[in-house]
Amino acid sequence: MPSDPSGSARQSGRSRLNTASALLCLCMFASGACGIILEYIQASLASMILGNAFEQWAMVIGLMMFWMGFGSLIQAGISKERLIHAFIGIEIALALAGGYSPTLTYLSYGYTSHYSLVLYFFVSVIGILIGLEIPVIIRINNDFSKELSTNLGNILSADYIGSLAGALVYVFILLRFFPITEAAFLTSGMNFFLALITFVYFTRKQIIRRNIPLLVIMAATCAAVIFGYMNNRRWQISNEQALYDDPIVYSKTSQYQHIVITHFKPLDEIRLFLNGNLQLCSTDEARYHESLVHPAMSLAQSRNRVLILGGGDGCALREVLKYPDVDQITLVDLDPAMTKLATTHPLLSRLNNHAFDNARVTTLTGPGISPGDFRQVYQASSDRKRKSADSGYMVETRHVAEVRVMNLDADKFLEQVNGVWDVIIVDMPDPSTPELTKLYSKEFYLKVRHRLAKNGIASVQSTSPYLAKESYLCIGRTLTAAGFFILPYHENVPSFGDWGWFLCSRKDWNKDLGKQQITELEFTVPTRFLTPEVFRRELVFGKDMNQSRHTEINTLLFPVLLSYYNHESWLLE
Repeated sequence: MPSDPSGSARQSGRSRLNTASALLCLCMFASGACGIILEYIQASLASMILGNAFEQWAMVIGLMMFWMGFGSLIQAGISKERLIHAFIGIEIALALAGGYSPTLTYLSYGYTSHYSLVLYFFVSVIGILIGLEIPVIIRINNDFSKELSTNLGNILSADYIGSLAGALVYVFILLRFFPITEAAFLTSGMNFFLALITFVYFTRKQIIRRNIPLLVIMAATCAAVIFGYMNNRRWQISNEQALYDDPIVYSKTSQYQHIVITHFKPLDEIRLFLNGNLQLCSTDEARYHESLVHPAMSLAQSRNRVLILGGGDGCALREVLKYPDVDQITLVDLDPAMTKLATTHPLLSRLNNHAFDNARVTTLTGPGISPGDFRQVYQASSDRKRKSADSGYMVETRHVAEVRVMNLDADKFLEQVNGVWDVIIVDMPDPSTPELTKLYSKEFYLKVRHRLAKNGIASVQSTSPYLAKESYLCIGRTLTAAGFFILPYHENVPSFGDWGWFLCSRKDWNKDLGKQQITELEFTVPTRFLTPEVFRRELVFGKDMNQSRHTEINTLLFPVLLSYYNHESWLLE
């Protein structure tokens, strides 16, 4: 039977067309994944730098979608002959802009007052480039696809599936294990790889000609991406130092937050920052933690069982451990990196008096809470001495408390746990993000009340009644709406300014508890700052400080506190 050269040629042509189309679909899948990751990186940057995650994520995604539409329009100006070169150029530009945007934005944040313009510039550029990608690939694939519907279906489905894959990679890999600057360079490396395989394939098939200038540009881009990846952590430390007055001795991004410790050696001053916000300063943290802990501990009828929500730095735990009649302490903090740091870092563990040293630490990732065992914590005492069999030294130890540390979301913990506590201390960061605002909601405080013993006392960190007045008063209204009787008080903490808390009870302070109990209050444990007289002074407010034109409370479906905190607070600074 004679051979059919024309049939072989047609078969070869179809094979080449199918290979090219498959390659373009693969490129679209990868570019869809990279595109969504770059969008998330820009939104995360905006949230960390400008605050208010709700607004910044909406603004960044909305702005990027707008510029993507603009990019889809201007692609019409690209001639058919230049489409493949244009796609390679788009991926090269995305590799450079996407890779270096976090580093350059962070640099501008440390050294200029126009960092928001830099941030939105990169958002716009990346949006335009992503908007160019899809129509350009569709137009290229049009030569390798029989029908327009098949072309559109293949390319768009690859983009959408790639977007899901990118979201999963960002949430479960990049966000957990890499700094945001390094995640950007890893993503940009994939963009460059798309440019490279496209160039290699289409030049080998002689669909485009070898282009020496383009090769030089690609080599330079590859070098720039590798150079950025190798140096991004060093640049991050250098850029970050400009944001802090004192030398940084620790900087790491955990799964949940960015943690920084600074140390000013001449004064031995230690500062802890979470996501750029000061959490404590060693020179005056006693004012904060003693005011948070000791009024509640002293006014409670019983303090056998104590629950600390938040407080991963260990300083609140340090104060609770001073009470010899406390039997059990449960500390619930979401971030295991924070409690581990408070246990192992020499500066932070010294500050919290090694409060975590013998605590039982449980990291929970599943839906349930198992009771588990408590580990006994002992503290040295000079009252009585006994001879140690191991060392021969005279050492006396007495039982202080049984401590358990649980790395779990506080809201989920309260929802699933059984039992009640005599004292509950809520030591959460300020409500600057949606995740934190949830922990100041009526729904959350109802769970706190449900876990508070009938005669128990809760103490709630409540931001500044002066610099964040409406936020402070909203927290008070929300606590009242959850069924608490509240007692507001405040103290000057020089690092923060005027700071406020609420004591919360299931009984009326003016009836069941009465003012006499506060009048006769005494602290039975050593303190550095707080005295009964100082606490009674903390209960006094100026007559305008508890007045507000607002009546809203903070709930999950109406998180008004987030708006108060980010728009009506800190305007007096």
